[in-house]
Amino acid sequence: MLNISGLREGIVLDHIQAGKSMDIYHYLGLKNLECQIAIIKNARSSKMGRKDIIKIEGSLEALDLDILGYVDHNITVNIIRDNQIVEKRSLKLPKTLTNVIHCKNPRCITSIEQELPHIFYLADPEREVYRCKYCDEKYGK
Repeated sequence: MLNISGLREGIVLDHIQAGKSMDIYHYLGLKNLECQIAIIKNARSSKMGRKDIIKIEGSLEALDLDILGYVDHNITVNIIRDNQIVEKRSLKLPKTLTNVIHCKNPRCITSIEQELPHIFYLADPEREVYRCKYCDEKYGK
């Protein structure tokens, strides 16, 4: 049995769809953090069959958890303090996304003005459809 030690303080991202942990690692910019990070891939789960788990040591001020809602809003965020889970957060689709997805419309201002942020707003929560703030181009998963 694999044993990954507990966290004194940090967050645990649980119920990640198997194989998606590296996407989350990228989206959250975890490579830029100076803390310990454990990625557990394909862990056994009675509810999901297989799942990924990410443990991040330290505070979560540097993390934009809204991105997690876009990647997979079924992820559970467990806040750890003094070796105890003090809070469990459920995620939802964020109302806006900045520089997470990029507009594919060649006539969009973001194609010409490279320094402009790519901003998308949630247009249809049921279908998980986002639209570009500048040109209204549709972006769906």
